[in-house]
Amino acid sequence: MSKTSIDKDTFIYVFNPDLNTIDWAHICNLFYKVNWRTRVEEEIKLAFSKSTVTLFIYLNDQIVAFGRSIDDGRYYAQLGDIIVDPEYQGNGLGKRLVTMINEKLENYHFVTLTAAPGKGDFYKSLGWKQQTTAYIWPQGPKQLRQHTEPETD
Repeated sequence: MSKTSIDKDTFIYVFNPDLNTIDWAHICNLFYKVNWRTRVEEEIKLAFSKSTVTLFIYLNDQIVAFGRSIDDGRYYAQLGDIIVDPEYQGNGLGKRLVTMINEKLENYHFVTLTAAPGKGDFYKSLGWKQQTTAYIWPQGPKQLRQHTEPETD
């Protein structure tokens, strides 16, 4: 698949749209295209409805990228579901998603994210720092393998 280079001013950025206007089948397809765990339309719509900040990026009325916060509304927030259609990666959309969502969370005490495997350098390039005190309760062998340090004896 060839990547498409587009002038960044061509994209339209929409914060917190009416979630009833979103094509959730398309959103689920974008999760599939980036090889993330399968999402169910009704479940992902419900998850987004609980987010304080959602951002959808459009090109010609089609969503090509999106992301959201998972937060308590004041103190703790995590960036989640930062997805860019592989066809449009390389246009700075991931950087715009992370930066624009994070700007909406500037008064929070802690803002974190869990990077997809292999994406840590991308976040470091944007100024994010790796935590020394973050822990995960793995929900299966894949999470154990991808998101934890190897156990030593």
